[in-house]
Amino acid sequence: MSYRLMSFLIILIGVLYLGFVAILYFFQEKMIFFPTKLAANYNYHFEQDFEEITIKTLDNNALNSLLFKAKQTKGVVFYLHGNAGSLKSWGEVSEVYTSLGYDLFIMDYRGYGKSSGKISNENQFYNDVKLVYKELISRYKEEDVIIIGNSIGTGVATRLASESNNKLLILQAPYYNFKSLVKEKFSLAPSFVLKYQFRTNDFLPKCKMPVLIFHGKEDQVISHKNSLKLEKLLKPNDQLVLLENQGHNGMNYNKEYFIFLQKGKFWH
Repeated sequence: MSYRLMSFLIILIGVLYLGFVAILYFFQEKMIFFPTKLAANYNYHFEQDFEEITIKTLDNNALNSLLFKAKQTKGVVFYLHGNAGSLKSWGEVSEVYTSLGYDLFIMDYRGYGKSSGKISNENQFYNDVKLVYKELISRYKEEDVIIIGNSIGTGVATRLASESNNKLLILQAPYYNFKSLVKEKFSLAPSFVLKYQFRTNDFLPKCKMPVLIFHGKEDQVISHKNSLKLEKLLKPNDQLVLLENQGHNGMNYNKEYFIFLQKGKFWH
């Protein structure tokens, strides 16, 4: 191979790599978040009664939320859902938690469902969640709040809990941190272009409340090895539960998961 040809190939590879990095930086929201949009006048339909709550952000966007009530409530679950869908589908999980005697408060992130705007960085994402949480604890005692994060929601749920005095934190299929997860999936992706770190491992040791982690052994999206690493950061009375034959989706309807919550000492 001639020197000129080798130089051309090196330059070509460099240009292609820089193009890959640029795409990763400018389009990473589209690679991370997969919202389902709903019309502003969309009417939700669920088997149980609910209250629709819209919370305004400081930059005048609307965060759409739903509050489902149990017949006799022990408190409330603040549920931070995964990276796809909207409250149209995620609202169905309410029946799991109201049947356990807890109200369920669940929000759609910016650009999801009837929530306006779009997610542009991690702090904005977190500040929206924190704003909705403040609305929640204006309605409930904070010591009666259970925070649950699912998948993409686990990082922000852990950060919120690290600054809160709520009753319990539950993580469903968490990642150790988002940077390591991206490296696992895209080994060529440079860390410096990531706008989203979601450092679950840094915030978890700061959580004062009991912590439960659930992870499916058959999870092909976020390996349960992430939870095994997080387990090393747990307090003595915290717990990791690995669910047999459970993939990434549908954990709320897993029988083993439900029975554990029903009988667990933390839940009552």
